[in-house]
Amino acid sequence: MSENTTDHMLDTSGLQCPLPVLKARKAIQSLDSGAILVVIATDPASYIDFNHFCHESGNTLLAHSEDDGVFTYRIQKA
Repeated sequence: MSENTTDHMLDTSGLQCPLPVLKARKAIQSLDSGAILVVIATDPASYIDFNHFCHESGNTLLAHSEDDGVFTYRIQKA
């Protein structure tokens, strides 16, 4: 992965399952292969949803973190 890769941001704060993943699926479609989508979510069940989404779609969940109820996911497009 290139060091100067631009991350694309998607804030789904306040949305509940399945909306964060549906919005991420739509957003990632417009990206080039290898691009990084960073998703911000507040749904506590979002890890399960994003893990499943990446597994099923072939995209890679590079990292995830949680800070005070805010979840961040870094997804690389296949």
